[in-house]
Amino acid sequence: MPATKRHAARTALPTPTAAQPGGTGRPAKGADAASPTAADRVSRLAPDPTADKPLYLQLVDNLSAAIAAGQWGPGETLPPERVLCEQLSVSRVTLRMAVDAMVEQGLVTRRQGAGTFVRPSIEHALSSLTSFSEVLRQQGHQPGTQWIEQLLRRAHGEEILRLGLSPDSMVASLTRLRSSDGKVMAYERAVVPARLVPDPKKIGDSLYAYLDARGSPVVRALQHFKAVSLNARLAQYLQMREGEAVLRVVRVGYARDGNAIELTDTFCHNDYYDFVAELRR
Repeated sequence: MPATKRHAARTALPTPTAAQPGGTGRPAKGADAASPTAADRVSRLAPDPTADKPLYLQLVDNLSAAIAAGQWGPGETLPPERVLCEQLSVSRVTLRMAVDAMVEQGLVTRRQGAGTFVRPSIEHALSSLTSFSEVLRQQGHQPGTQWIEQLLRRAHGEEILRLGLSPDSMVASLTRLRSSDGKVMAYERAVVPARLVPDPKKIGDSLYAYLDARGSPVVRALQHFKAVSLNARLAQYLQMREGEAVLRVVRVGYARDGNAIELTDTFCHNDYYDFVAELRR
């Protein structure tokens, strides 16, 4: 899996739905404004009209603090706009300015026709070679893998060039959905020379852990980032709309001897990923 911030026989895979891994996940508790718990959570967000700070910035501060304190969890729906305006005694313009600011900060995300959600975020430093699964576990999340393809086949096209293979070389082709706590985070296609992965079905949730165990770790990698529009098939898997922009990450991993041994193409769900780079002088 690419280093990221906030990736045998063919197996059939049905289109993901809310009931499958990668579905909508936990219930949207925030929308139940009638419950005492929801009403109490909303009341704590109320801005102080006598304060010098603008009301919308107070709302940003209060809601950010509530999210940080776990009062609204990742993926949870915030109460409807009408409910928030009524209970907080603010105008829709004020509320929308606050939500716009939080969208810009990456704290919440809007989904047309569904509402505003607390944004789950996976951070992975761009300088790290830690696997996707390990990063999730370190951050208290449960990684998941839904396999689309695990098979051996002949290398072709860009794979031959990037991995320095002969035209008749065999590769392990590994295509899967990567998830965190049941939510689909990325669509990933990885290709590795067959000599390193003779039985693709033996790979669990981490390709890197498998390669480490075989004594062939990826010790260095180059990544290329590009914004692309989703086609209909990828949009279904990522539970997004066709034509939406996502980040495509092409990664080439190298072994200790300098040979390329991994080519991974990942399409990252734009609601969940944060790419972090630390710069020093």
